[in-house]
Amino acid sequence: MLFTIGYEGATQGAVLDALRRNKIALLVDVRAVAASRKPGFSKRQFAAALDEHGIAYLHLQKLGTPAEGRQAARAGDADTMLRIYEKHLKTHDAREAMDELVALAASGRRICLLCFERDVNHCHRRRIAEIVHQRTGVSVRNLEPGPP
Repeated sequence: MLFTIGYEGATQGAVLDALRRNKIALLVDVRAVAASRKPGFSKRQFAAALDEHGIAYLHLQKLGTPAEGRQAARAGDADTMLRIYEKHLKTHDAREAMDELVALAASGRRICLLCFERDVNHCHRRRIAEIVHQRTGVSVRNLEPGPP
């Protein structure tokens, strides 16, 4: 099983609770920029909090959405963001990062992909999860953190 989660509208505690309830062993951050104006979700802070709860952290930056895709997402244009992301997935760096993620998913560890958007249908992590599913056969489940 591969899990995904978005932290939009959630607290760090709510996200950690969802990860613990689902026995996640490794959180894979698929944000291009692992900084956040939302308290507790910048790379170092979040990785430290995960570590306190026995959850490993890996940032696969090259699976993040390029700047122009992030701009489209902020403008509410998920279709354009996904078109830009499909092009990005053909780059050497993105293919290498995807290969790394596929190998991790095939290992049987309980892995969860993290990005900002709460609705997986408006986030590139859905496409990442689809590719991992196609290449490994693992099932995919989106987690939604409880209210703050």
